[in-house]
Amino acid sequence: MGFGGEIVLAVMVVLCLSSQLEAQLQVGFYDTTCPQAEIIVKTQVTQALASNIGLAAGLVRMHFHDCFVRGCDGSVLIDSTSTNTAEKDSSINKSLRGFEVIYSAKAQLEATCEGVVSCADILAFAARDSIALTGGLSYQVPAGRRDGTVSLASETFTNLPGPNFNVDQVTQSFEVKGLTQDQMVTLSGAHTIGRSHCSSFSNRLYDFSTNTKQDPSLDATYAAQLKQQCPQGSTDPNLVVPMDPPTPNIVDTSYYNDILGNRGLFTSDQTLLSEAATASLVRQNAANSLLWQNKFAAAMVAMGQIGVLTGNNGEIRLNCRVIN
Repeated sequence: MGFGGEIVLAVMVVLCLSSQLEAQLQVGFYDTTCPQAEIIVKTQVTQALASNIGLAAGLVRMHFHDCFVRGCDGSVLIDSTSTNTAEKDSSINKSLRGFEVIYSAKAQLEATCEGVVSCADILAFAARDSIALTGGLSYQVPAGRRDGTVSLASETFTNLPGPNFNVDQVTQSFEVKGLTQDQMVTLSGAHTIGRSHCSSFSNRLYDFSTNTKQDPSLDATYAAQLKQQCPQGSTDPNLVVPMDPPTPNIVDTSYYNDILGNRGLFTSDQTLLSEAATASLVRQNAANSLLWQNKFAAAMVAMGQIGVLTGNNGEIRLNCRVIN
């Protein structure tokens, strides 16, 4: 099958996924109960990105971190209490950004249609809008998710793939959630936008083999640049670098070209070249932007249905930060 056929197939996958979700999630779920729901969310996201374009990556990442822990149930939005450390306060999630965008959208939705739109759906809409507003394809989001009532920081460590994972570990972490290796490579392309703290990759600069030898799979020139940006031993939490330096705020296939040039920032990025199957997907995505954009939209729809609560399960949180 040529690239043209694959693009058609990717679009068909989106449509098939949407139809398969009719029993649980539905496109246009709020059409009668809160017809302005998606517009309200998009307006909030648009305003936030106009002030800080970096929040687009934050909202996409937040949706991913929500879905991989207890499913897409908005549990990442819940505040910790005196008796419970919630997901958002896990060391893995300390760098998440964009909470205020979700909370603001929720406040407006409650004023418009009280007790109707779930926090989990708001997050799914916001991630879609963030992608569309930074150059990616927009897509329809099947909705009807309900909010979870449990949020445990401890569960983030066993469910979220780490930046130092190898290709088998990353693949397994996605397969456990019902996503294929192809979808894993496709969704890894979300690293086309956003930034990273130095601590997430500094082991590739200084701690590989010895304290001074860098990861041999990392381009030497790129490594030298990263060392300037992230001095050895620095503990400054404000030190961050773009994950895709050529186009850090644009959803495109530059991420895959980075990997082909041995400039993948994380081990979990560069490892995609270490096996023939994933390396082939990297080359395919790098060569055909439209193909990847369509596959990415389909994969986001698939990710957005992981472990969803529907019907009478869960609740519609009145405040995204607090269980009812």
